[in-house]
Amino acid sequence: QVQLVESGGGLVQAGDSLSLSCVASRHSIRTATMGWFRQPPGKEREFVAASGWNSGRAWYSDSVKSRFTISRDNAKNTIYLQMNNLKPEDTAIYFCGSLRLGNYYDASAYVYWGQGTQVTVSS
Repeated sequence: QVQLVESGGGLVQAGDSLSLSCVASRHSIRTATMGWFRQPPGKEREFVAASGWNSGRAWYSDSVKSRFTISRDNAKNTIYLQMNNLKPEDTAIYFCGSLRLGNYYDASAYVYWGQGTQVTVSS
């Protein structure tokens, strides 16, 4: 079955950087819009960033714009999320997903999800 596996999370201090990876198997990301979402403790899953497959475009939530960068390596079937200047409010489980149909910022539009990777930012 399709698998998305995130990695790269950890415990860091405010202002530090982390790079997350999401490797897909049995699913080509070459023709898929891929997204990163996060779920803070006790909150709903929220949109972070997405990478369009056919336009090279990227979209970001206002809270991470200018700090986070999404990228992809289609040859490695992997998407990345470079996170700079991390803040305590970035603490969450980060998930990658593959868009099926709908808006890139809508979690319900995604068909495949990874198990998530924990990011904790201390102040």
